[in-house]
Order: sequence, then structure tokens, then C-alpha cells
Amino acid sequence: MHTRTITLADAVIPQTGILRTAWVKDATLVLSFSFFTALFAQIVLRLPFTTVPITGQTFAVLLAGGALGSRRGALSLLLYMAWGIIGIPVFAPIASATKGELVHFVLPWKGTAALPWDLSSGGYILGFILAAYVVGLLAERGWDRGWRVNLAMLIGNTLIYLPGLAWLGYVIASHTLDTQLGVNLYQLIPGRHAVDKALVGGLYPFILGDLLKLLLASLILPGAWELVHAFKGRDKSS
Repeated sequence: MHTRTITLADAVIPQTGILRTAWVKDATLVLSFSFFTALFAQIVLRLPFTTVPITGQTFAVLLAGGALGSRRGALSLLLYMAWGIIGIPVFAPIASATKGELVHFVLPWKGTAALPWDLSSGGYILGFILAAYVVGLLAERGWDRGWRVNLAMLIGNTLIYLPGLAWLGYVIASHTLDTQLGVNLYQLIPGRHAVDKALVGGLYPFILGDLLKLLLASLILPGAWELVHAFKGRDKSS
């Protein structure tokens, strides 16, 4: 039987003041991390051979799960997806919005609002929810500190790619979004067949960047816990 531990957010943010009520605190954290993800979605590196951009979202998603736990982490990414569905431009900018830009850094805001299945990267958005939940579940079992944090982040990162690549492979093979995107994905992305093209357009170019984001998230969580313990120790001794 696994022992459930408190998450970083609960250790750092006490349930006092206007956050005294549990649901107010939970709602504030969920809302904050949905905006945090939207912000990192606007850090974009555009690749000429794929419509899936490199963004900072992976970092935000892993941190949301690790800091908030399973339920609130998943809800924050579910809310992030809902913002885009109802018309708030929180998703990463589409290619036409950043035309001529290799790199786009947050401002001017060029986010996208759309149904996830209207985007070639829509599967990754669903993967965000799954990854935040699983990373949060592991964090609740103490995997957000020590050596296991790296494994938790790797598992979460993998879970982002599973629906992401599955959807990208489908739209490449079926030409479902070609008219909407204004490009033939099968011709745009190099590769021998749809599976190969999905890996080229949605995995291989992202590995190095995701490893760096994974490493950064793996450093921040244990580092934050060390600070929490240090401050608690100081308070006890004072």
C-alpha cells in the first residue's frame, strides 16, 4: 500500500487567508497553472518540415503535475484545453500566425483557439492531461524528490507523445486537416510512410529539447523541496 504525501503546492502555500477554504485554494492553483501552461505555449521554435512546433509546454505540464498532484494537475490541463475550445487563444501559435519567424517568445501574443482535433498537434494537448495526472500521482507517492523524479518526468513525457503521435500519424495518413492547414502533411513531412513521417514530424526533433525541459523540471521540484525543508528547519530553531 502506497503512502500518500503532500504535494509541493500544499507545502509551499498554506491554507490561510483568502485560501483558507480548500476549494478556493484548489481552484486558484488549477487556474494559475492553466495560465502558466498558456504562457509557455507561446515560447515557440518553428520547424520548416512539420506543423508541430517546439514549445515550452512540456516543462509547464510536468511541473503542474509534480507541484499540484494528480487531480489538480490534470484539472489544470483540462482547463487549459477548455480555454482553447471556447475561443481563448491559449494554444501554441499556428504556422500562419508566426510566418517568417523561426522563434517566437510570448509577445506579441499569437496564441491559437481551436478544437484539439482541428490541430495537427491536438493529440499532444490530450496527452498533457494524462501526463499531468500520472506525474501528479507519482508525486503524491514521493517521486517528486530524490532520483525518482527523473523517472517520473520521463514517464510523463512519454505519455504526452503517445496520443500526440497517434493523432499526428492519423492526420498525415488520412489528409484530414490538409485543407484546413493549407498544406499536404504527407508531402511536407519527410519519411517513407505515415508512421515514419509522424516520428520525423512529431518526435525526433523534439527529443533534445524535451530532455532539457525534463531535466529542468527534475531540478526545480527537488530543489524547491530542499528550500521548504530548510525554511521549516529554520522556523523550528528560531
